[in-house]
Amino acid sequence: MAQSQNSTVELTTPGTFFAGLSTYGNVMVGDKAFEFYNERNPEDYVQIPWDEVDYVSASVMFGGRWIPRFAIFTKSNGHFAFSTKDNKRTLRAVREHVPADRLLRSLGFFDVVKSGIMGLFHRR
Repeated sequence: MAQSQNSTVELTTPGTFFAGLSTYGNVMVGDKAFEFYNERNPEDYVQIPWDEVDYVSASVMFGGRWIPRFAIFTKSNGHFAFSTKDNKRTLRAVREHVPADRLLRSLGFFDVVKSGIMGLFHRR
């Protein structure tokens, strides 16, 4: 059984971890870490301490009204993508531990296509 790194939990909500196949479980935002625990297998978990978080990127759609998923980028272990029942509420809880300049909006579909086309013309 995995031991939680948090001494106090600020938010617990159902969530999904996107790593190849989707894994369903619970997301916990606490005073020391962001944690995800699989609901079927308690040994399948992700614990990200706050001092290891580099930045958080959120996909924002429809003028800021809907956030379908967010990703936590770490300093040494890559990134982890999550979605919760209420992503805005989860990101508000994360905002208490991650500086505001480290919460970013990810590029939209047309922004990615535009930068790809512009990159074709600027390559030599």
